[in-house]
Amino acid sequence: MENILQKLENQIDNYNIKKKFYYLYMICILFPLVITDSIIVYIVIRSEKIKQYKEMENAANTVQYSLSNTVEQAAAFAKKIYMDKYVNEFMDKEYKNTYDYVTSYYDFLKGTGLEDTSGQNYVKVTLYSDNDTIINGGVFSRTSRDAGLNWYKRFKNSGLPQMLLFDYDMAKSPVVEPKRKLMFIKKLDFFDKKREKLLVLELDYASISSYLKKMNYPMDIFICQGNKIVLSNGKYSSIMKDFNKLGSKDTADYKKSIAIYGAELDFYVLNTENTILKEITKHLPVIIFLIMANAVFPVIMMQFLHKSFTVRLGILSDTLRNIDNEEGLVEIKDIYGNDEIGSLMRSYNKMAERINTLIKIVYKNKIKEQEMVLARQRAELLALRSQINPHFLFNTLESIRMHSILRKENDTAEMIEKLALLERQYVDWGEDFARVAEEAELVKAYLSIQKYRFGNRLSYEIDVDRNCMDFIIPKLTIVTFVENACVHGIESKTSSGWIFVRVYLKDGFMYIEVEDTGKGMDENSMEQLLWKMRNASIQLLQGKERAGIINACLRLKMETSNETVFELDGEEGTGLIVQIKIPCKYLVAEV
Repeated sequence: MENILQKLENQIDNYNIKKKFYYLYMICILFPLVITDSIIVYIVIRSEKIKQYKEMENAANTVQYSLSNTVEQAAAFAKKIYMDKYVNEFMDKEYKNTYDYVTSYYDFLKGTGLEDTSGQNYVKVTLYSDNDTIINGGVFSRTSRDAGLNWYKRFKNSGLPQMLLFDYDMAKSPVVEPKRKLMFIKKLDFFDKKREKLLVLELDYASISSYLKKMNYPMDIFICQGNKIVLSNGKYSSIMKDFNKLGSKDTADYKKSIAIYGAELDFYVLNTENTILKEITKHLPVIIFLIMANAVFPVIMMQFLHKSFTVRLGILSDTLRNIDNEEGLVEIKDIYGNDEIGSLMRSYNKMAERINTLIKIVYKNKIKEQEMVLARQRAELLALRSQINPHFLFNTLESIRMHSILRKENDTAEMIEKLALLERQYVDWGEDFARVAEEAELVKAYLSIQKYRFGNRLSYEIDVDRNCMDFIIPKLTIVTFVENACVHGIESKTSSGWIFVRVYLKDGFMYIEVEDTGKGMDENSMEQLLWKMRNASIQLLQGKERAGIINACLRLKMETSNETVFELDGEEGTGLIVQIKIPCKYLVAEV
C-alpha cells in the first residue's frame, strides 16, 4: 500500500499545475458537490413532505376542534335540560284535556324560551315523551310519532344515554335533495325512569358545512362514519356517498379517528397539490444556474487559478528587490489567498512592520526626550522668575533665621527654615524626580508656612500610605496641586478652610488626592481646567494661567506613556478635589 501511494505521489509531481487543478476540481469539488447536492435535495423533499403532513394534521385538528366544540355546546345545553326539574315535571304531568295542555304549554314556554334557538348551534329542539296526554307540536312530541324513524331506532339499539347521530333522510322524493341532519340525542331520566323521555337537538348542519368551506384549505377533507362521508369541505358533492369511490382509505395522505358521544368518526385528508414539483418548476431557472455555476463556471475559473501562483510570486520578488531602500522596507499592500504564498507575503509584511517600527522607536524616543527637556526647561524658567540670585537669597534667609534664633523668635526661625527648604527645591533642578516621602515633607513645609500666614483660617491633614513612601514621581508633583488649592481655594475665601492631602494604593494604581474646602469653581471653569490637565502639552505651557499644574500633568503623562488619569470634582462655594491616578508599573520604588 505504501508503494502504491509513493508511486501515485511521484506521478502527481510530474503533472503540470493546470492538470493538477483539474484533478483537484474533479475529486475534491465536483464529486462531493454532486453527492452533497443529492443529499440536500433529498432533505428538502423530505422536509416538504413533513411540512405537508403537518399542514394536513393541523387542518384535521382544526376541523375536529370546530366539530367537537359545536357538539360540546349542544351537550352542555342538553345537560342543563336533563337536570331541569321544571321540564321533567311538565313532561310527566297528566293533562285533563287539550285546553289544559295548551294553557300549561304557553305558561311553560314563558319561563324557558326553548323555542328561541337564535345564536345557538342548533336549529331545532324537540322533547319526546311517552305521555299520551301531550299534544304533538312545538317543542314537545309523543314518542310514538317518530318511533319508526331511522334515528330513533339507531339510538335505541345503541343503548347509550346520549349520542351524536348523523341522519340522512332518504324518504324524500328523488327530485328533492335528501335532508341531512346532525342530531344530539339524550335520555331525560335524571328524575324519573318510569317514562321514556328524550331530548333531540338538531344541530345546524348547513352552518357547520359552510364553516368547513370557508376554511379554504387547499386539500380535500372528509369526515366519514364507517364508509359513508358525513361532512366535507365542499370539494365534491359527496355527502353520504361511499368514500372508497373517491379515494382509498389506505392511500389517504392523512387519517385520524375519534369518537364523539358514540359516533365513530374518521378524518381523511387528501392532498391534491404536488407542492414539491411546483416548487421545483418555480425555481427551475435558479436550479439551472446553480448547475452551471457548480459544473461549468469552475472549469473556466481553473484557467485563471494557476496564474495566481506566478502573479503573486512576481509581486513578492519585486518587493524583495527593494530591500536596499533607505526609507525602510516597503510592505505589500494587496495580499490575497490563504495558501503558502499568501502566508509568505503576510510573514514578510510582519517582518517589515517590525523592522520599520524599530526604526521609528529610535526617532520617537528622541522626540520624547526632547519634550521632557523642554518641559523641564519650562519648569526651570517658571522657578527662575521668582529668583534673582539663589545663593544670595539662601544666605540672606539663613542670616535672618540666625538673628531670629538669637532673639528667641523660634516660630519665625522655623518658618524661614521651611521657606529656604522650599526655595531650594524650586531652584535645584539637578534631579527631576523625588520620592513620595520627600514630596510629603515639602507639602508639610509648604502648608506649615501657609498656616503661619493664615492662622486659624487654614487647617490641613496629610495622610500618606506607608507602601507609597518609596515610589518615585516627578519632582514637585504633589506640592504644585497643594499650592493651587491654597492660592485659588483658601486664600480668596474669608472664612476658614481645610486642605486634605491623601496618597494611597488601590487596584494596581497609586491615587493622589488634594481636596480643599475653599471657594470652589463653577462648572464651566472646572471643565476647562480638566481639559487642560488631560491634554497638557508644551503649547499649553506658553499660557500664563495654571502653568504649574499643566507642567506637572505633562511630566506625569510623559513618564507614564499617557496612562495617568486626572479627575476633578467640586462645586462653587464648597470646594474642589483633584484626583490623580497613576499606574504602579511606572512607579519604581527606590531600593
